[in-house]
Order: sequence, then C-alpha cells, then structure tokens
Amino acid sequence: MEGKYKIGELAAVAGLTVRTLRYYDQIDLLSPSAHSGSGHRLYDKNDFFRLQQILALKELEVSLEEIKSILNDNQYNPLDFVWLQITRIKKNINAQQKLLKALLNVAVHMEKEEKVSVKDFSMLLSMMNKHHEEFLTERKGSIERSLDRLGDFLTEKA
Repeated sequence: MEGKYKIGELAAVAGLTVRTLRYYDQIDLLSPSAHSGSGHRLYDKNDFFRLQQILALKELEVSLEEIKSILNDNQYNPLDFVWLQITRIKKNINAQQKLLKALLNVAVHMEKEEKVSVKDFSMLLSMMNKHHEEFLTERKGSIERSLDRLGDFLTEKA
C-alpha cells in the first residue's frame, strides 16, 4: 500500500465497511494520518499496518478496548500478547477438563443407577453454569464482531 487512501479504498482493501473504519476513528482506535482539503479521511501505510494489527488481534477474539490498550502501549511486545493468549487457552482447557471430569463422574453414577450426591450435582451445575456464562460471553463477542462486519447494511433507529 503506497500513498494516501480514502476511507472507502482502505475499507475495500481490508474487507471492512466504511462504517467500521469510522467507528474505529470515533473510538480513537485507528485515526487517519491526514485529511484531504475537502475533509476526507486519508490513510497511509502506517495506518494500514495498524489496521492489520487490529484485525489480527480481533481474530484472536481480543476486545476492541483491549486492542486499543495494547496498541497504545509504547512497551507493546507481540510476544507478550502471544503468551497471554497461551495462558488464556490453557485456563480454558483446564476448565473444560474439570467440567468433563464432573460430567463423567455423574454419568457413571447415573448409568449404575446410583444416586448422585447433592454435593456432586451442585458442583456440576455450578461448573455448567460458569461454562455457559463464558460461552454466552464469547458468543456475544462473536455476534458483535459479525454485526460490526455487516456495518452499512444495518440501520440505526432514531
């Protein structure tokens, strides 16, 4: 990408909507490096590079707030972020393994037609509830990203 590009050109190259780029500008996530004499947003190669970083972090399901914080940090090191993601994934795997173990335990008792203790069942329900809440939070983020991609096709109510 060379020279300066208008918002529509950058949106097309990045596979985003103009509305999305305007929103990024509004929240100070990605502001254009210049404006034309008529007020059009103009983006340069540094803006494009920042947008690539934003899109890469979004693919890792990082919130826009976190992305802004990460990219505005002068001490930002991509390796630190990779390790943060590894830690998050390990935590998620551990939670999934605990839930699986609890489900298997209850299933074994039920298959043997044994009573499941209130403690085991309560623990299972608690774990399932926590997992469900985390799933809903992840789904909400996914839906928000999808809506973000729909951009101009959606209309705002007055």
